[in-house]
This record gives sequence, C-alpha cells and structure tokens, in this order.
Amino acid sequence: MTFELIDYIISYGTIIVSLCIGLYFGIFKKSQTTDEYLLGNRQMKIVPVAISIIASLISGVTVLGNSADVYVFGANFVWACLAGVVANFIGGFVYVPVLIKLNTPNVFEYFELRFDRKIKIMASCIYTLQVLISSSVVAYIPAIAFSQATGVNPHTVSFIVCSLCVFYTTIGGFKAVVWTDVFQFLGIISSVVAVSVIGIIKAGGIDVVLKEASSGHRLDFNFDIDPTKRDGFWQMMIGSTITCLYYTSLQPGTVQKYVSVSQFKNVMRVMVVQCCGSIIITFLSAFIGLVVYARYSDCDPISTGKVPRIDQILPYFVMDIGKHVPGLPGIFIAGIFSAALSTLSSSLNTLAATIYGDLVSSFISRNISQHKEGWILKLIVIMSGSLCAGLTLFLDRMGSLMSFLNAMTGLIIGIFVGLFSLGIIFPVANSKGAFFGTVSSLFSVGTIAVLNHWYTMQGGWKKFAKPVSLKACDVAFNITLPSANLDYEEPFILFRLSFWYNSVISALMVTFVGLLVSWFTRRNNYEVYPDLMFSIYRKNSNEELLKKYAAGVQHDENNTYDFQPVV
Repeated sequence: MTFELIDYIISYGTIIVSLCIGLYFGIFKKSQTTDEYLLGNRQMKIVPVAISIIASLISGVTVLGNSADVYVFGANFVWACLAGVVANFIGGFVYVPVLIKLNTPNVFEYFELRFDRKIKIMASCIYTLQVLISSSVVAYIPAIAFSQATGVNPHTVSFIVCSLCVFYTTIGGFKAVVWTDVFQFLGIISSVVAVSVIGIIKAGGIDVVLKEASSGHRLDFNFDIDPTKRDGFWQMMIGSTITCLYYTSLQPGTVQKYVSVSQFKNVMRVMVVQCCGSIIITFLSAFIGLVVYARYSDCDPISTGKVPRIDQILPYFVMDIGKHVPGLPGIFIAGIFSAALSTLSSSLNTLAATIYGDLVSSFISRNISQHKEGWILKLIVIMSGSLCAGLTLFLDRMGSLMSFLNAMTGLIIGIFVGLFSLGIIFPVANSKGAFFGTVSSLFSVGTIAVLNHWYTMQGGWKKFAKPVSLKACDVAFNITLPSANLDYEEPFILFRLSFWYNSVISALMVTFVGLLVSWFTRRNNYEVYPDLMFSIYRKNSNEELLKKYAAGVQHDENNTYDFQPVV
C-alpha cells in the first residue's frame, strides 16, 4: 500500500501543469492593468468561469470530508444537492443582480455605499480572517492524504502546496487562476469518477453497495425536526441553503468571477452551469462514502485503529483498492491536490482585491501607477499565502477538520448573509443596525459555535454515528468501543444544536438585531439608492415605499458614484 512511480508522475504532473499555466499567463499574457490582474479585463467566457467557480468551491474538504461524513453518519448529506438548487435560485433572483451592478472586483464596496466605510472595513477584516483560516485547512487536506500514501510529513507537503500556489497566483493573476481551475477541475472529476468506478467494481456492483449501505443504516434518512440531531433533511435544507447561498451568490471570489463576464445574461448562465457541476461533484463525493462503507461493512478500520482520524478514511480506502490498479492512488492524490490548489488560488486572488481595496488603498496616493498597484497586489498574495502556510502547523491539534471548519465558517457565513440581506432586502436598515447586528452575532453565535465544537470533540458526535461491525476482522487488536451513554452531563440545548444551524442563527441574529437598532435610530432625511436594493424597490410603483422606510445612506446630490451595470 505505497506509491508507485506512476502515482508520483501523475501527482507531480498535476502540479507542474498548474505551474506552467501560471508561467504562461505571467510571461506571455502578462496583466498590464489592475483590472486585468483582478478581472481578466471583464471579457471572460461563460464555461471557463463557471468551471473555475465549481473548482474553487469544491475543495479537498469536500472530496475527503463528504465521503467520510457519509461513511460515519449516513447519506443525509445528499440533501445538500437540493439545498444548492434553492440557494442558486434565491441568489440569482435577489442578491446577484444587485451586487454585479457595482462592477467591481471587491463586493464589499456595497457596504460602504449602502451603509458606511466602517461597515465595509469590519466586513473585510472578518472575511480576511475567515479566508486565512479556511485556506490553511484547504492546504492541509491534501497533505494528510499524501502523507498517508507516502509517509512524508504533512506540514512539509502543506508548505509546498502553499508556496507553489502563491507562485502561480502571484505571477499569473486572474486569468491564471481561472485557467488553472479549469485544468484542476479535470483532475477533480477524474479522481472522483475513477475512485467511484473502481470502488463499485471491487464491491461487486452498485446493487451490492446500496444493499450494504441499507443494511448498515447509511440510507436511513432523517426527517426529524429536532434541531439537536446532527444532520437530516431539515438541517441540510435550512442550514445548507444558507451556506450555499453565501458561496454561490455572496462570496467575494464568486461575485468577482461573475463580474468578469461581459453581460448579465451570461452571469445567469454561469450560475446554472456552476450549480449543475457542483451538484454532480457533491453527489459523487457523497456516494463514494457509501462505496467505502460497502468495502468495510464487516471490519471498520477506524475502530481497529488502522485509520487514526475520520478524515483519513478515503485515502486509506484508495490505497487499499489501488494495490492492483496502477495509477489509481496517483489519480486520487492529483484530484485532492487539484481541489486544494483551485480553492487556495481563488482565495488568494480575491483576498488581494479585498485587502488592497478596503484596507490598503486609503493609505496610499490616489495617483499611484497601475504598475505599483500590481506589485502591491502581488505582495499581498505572497504575505497571505505565507500566513496560510504558517497556520497549517496548528491544525493537527484541532480534531476533525470538517467539524472545525464548519464550526468556524458557519458563524462567518451567517454574518455575511445577514449583512447583505439587511442592505438589499430591508430599506430601513442603517449602519448602526448593521454594526450592532454583526457584533451581537459574533459574540452570541460565536459562543454557541465554540461550545458546540467542544461538545463534538468531547464525543457528542458518537451518538449520531451509524453502527459499525468488526465481525470479519482477521487481526488481533485492543479496542475500547464508545459507550452509548456519554459519561458527562450534556450542555444546554443551544450548544447541542446541529452545526448546520450556526449559519442560520448567525444570519437571523444579524438581521433581527440590525432591524431593531435601525428602527430606533432611523432618520426621516435618509434615503437609499434604488440600485442598492432588491428589484421590487426599483419599480416606479414602489418609490414612495423605498423613501418611507429607508434609513441607511443620506442622499447627496453631489454624489457622482457611477453604477456601471452588466447588462
């Protein structure tokens, strides 16, 4: 169960091709302006942009985490596919038409126009922290898989991944990110398809996989509305819809790519393509979890100690079935690397636009040259990538990476969904409401998320894990199976809520507190630019409604901000 020469060739070949694409755009198609470096001159094509969004959203966490989640907790995760459809519909109808009118690579410009500069800076700081932490997890995921296959220290691998990604992102800019994403998407889809097909063949066919999954309760779908259940239909449809809404319609990197295409109708087409592609990848990665269970339904390698962490069950499975399939481990690792590199490069490029536009530009001259702006952006990419590499050193102390990432990102996602909803849907919302809504969510929901993660790490997840069998294990081992009753007092119900609800509670907190504060601090001489609101407020019949309830941005006849809608 070790890497062969062909596996190394495939894995390293993926990285080398990505570097070559970056070098091509950095040397032969060098970006001449800031607009070209961040948006590709706004002339990008539908399919490459859609694939780039899919690749950046499907990280190694998705490929490894989804399959491991289904293996341990069952197939309720597949409801995320339906939630993705709902989220794309809502986003395309309510949020995206407003945000792309800004025609800027930095979506947080919306907060300055709708509220004030302080809200924009606060949002940028929160986003920067979230991206740095999540990117470090994304970089660490392939390191775990590669380490299990080769024995190389995962911290060494993650450092190399970050360094290579920083290199081609820095020199190639937006076009390099998009086209490496296209290549890496091929690696991702090849990986999940190859593992699925070989796994099904080894199991004896799809009917055997489904039979074993059913007998092992992996296909027991939960429709219980109890919010303390880890996952189920309602947890996924409510919580995952908020998560998908952020990633497909509000995330700065996604909106940046929408702005890079030339027409609004093309943006909608990009959304349709990326929705379909994301659903396919998500479903396949979840189905692999059932295939893995069919392989180990009679001898769980986690319980026997062969797999020390849940996150490592899929790499173990691939190395197991790939013993007599030359190249399969290499294809798998190449797919994991591709997923990590695509997400990391997109994050670094977007982070450069955010940090420069919101935090750096105010300290430099407005007359700075395009050349100097380009060097500042590249320096930000290098510094951000270095921080990501440094943060990976602490991740092996965080327990389950999937649980840690969900605990942290759910809070942040909810804050941004709440803030954008305040601004786009509610005319009464003002900067004071946005500020206090965000702060209240950070402290209250942050406490819930931290204690919820602690509860999970103490073994709270075990009562939701599906049963495993050891009857066919042919080796001797010492093992202590978890007790059905936890030996500690369960915490307050808020701290036992499914982590899928973290984003929901966070968004509701921002919205509720924001509206409450806005209502009591409203001023009659305030009105909101119609272009910053949901389309219903831009109709002539609703102009008086908008003016009556608006309370956020004082109208200034001298304001010369030029909306340049993508039509």
